[in-house]
Amino acid sequence: MASGPSRTVPCSVLPLLLLLAGVARAAGNFYQDVDITWGDGRGKILGGGDLLTLSLDRASGSGFQSKNQYLYGRFDMQIKLVPGDSAGTVATFYLSSQGSAHDEIDFEFLGNASGQPYTVHTNVYSQGKGGREQQFRMWFDPTADFHTYSVLWNPTHILFYVDGTPIREHRNREAATGVPYLRSQAMRVYASVWDAEEWATQGGRVRTDWSRAPFVASYKGLAASGCASQDAAACANSNGAWMYQELDATALDRLQWVQKNYMIYNYCTDTWRFKDGAPPECASK
Repeated sequence: MASGPSRTVPCSVLPLLLLLAGVARAAGNFYQDVDITWGDGRGKILGGGDLLTLSLDRASGSGFQSKNQYLYGRFDMQIKLVPGDSAGTVATFYLSSQGSAHDEIDFEFLGNASGQPYTVHTNVYSQGKGGREQQFRMWFDPTADFHTYSVLWNPTHILFYVDGTPIREHRNREAATGVPYLRSQAMRVYASVWDAEEWATQGGRVRTDWSRAPFVASYKGLAASGCASQDAAACANSNGAWMYQELDATALDRLQWVQKNYMIYNYCTDTWRFKDGAPPECASK
C-alpha cells in the first residue's frame, strides 16, 4: 500500500495540485521524449515534434517507446485512430516492463469494417500474467478527431480514462488475494500500429483490405508525469499528486455510466471462461 497520507484528490482539482507538486503534465516533444523503435521509416515525427504518425502496410507496422521508464505516474496520449475500413489493424498505447514476468497496462484499439465501431480493449498484466480484459465501445467516432486516453497508476489502483472520463479501475488486492500488483517494475510508454488480421476483427472473420494501406494512426500530446527513478522504495514515497488520486463520487458515477452503457466484455463476469468462479481480484471489496 502507499506510504504517506491516504486521501482522495477530486478530479476537478488535480491540474492545480500537479502544478503545485512541480510535475505539471504539459505535453512534451516527441523528438525529446520517444524513440521510434521499429517500422523502417513508417513512424514519422512531424510538426517540429508535436505530432507522430505510425503506419501499417502489408510488409510492416511501426512503433515507438518513451526514453524514460516510470514506476507510478499519470500518462496521457491524444490519438486519432485509423479511419475508414481498418479491419485487422490494431493501434496501441500502453505501459510495459521487460522480461517474461513483465508488468503491463494496455489500451488497444481494434479496427473494424467501415461504418462499424472500434473496440477499445484494455488489459492488465502482473508478473507476466494477463487475461484481465475489459472491452468498450466509445460514445464518439475515435477516427474523426484526437481524443485523450490516459492511464493513472499508483500503489492502490490503476485507472483508465477517455477524455477525462474513467472507464476502468483495477485495484491492488494483493494483500487479500495474493494476486501480484504492479509495484516493483518500472515501465516505459509504448505505442504501435500492427497487423492483427488473424484475430482482431470479429475473431479474424473480417480480413484486412490491404488495398487501403497504408493504415495511419496519429499521436500527439504525450504527457508523462511519474517517478523516473529505478529505486522502487523511492518511488513508493513519491509526492506526485497521482500517488494519492482516487475517484470521487462524481467520477465513480461516470465510471458506472460508462460500464453500464459502453462495456461490451468484462472478464470478471465471463462464466464460460471461469466456470469455477471469477478470478480473486474481481472481488468487489
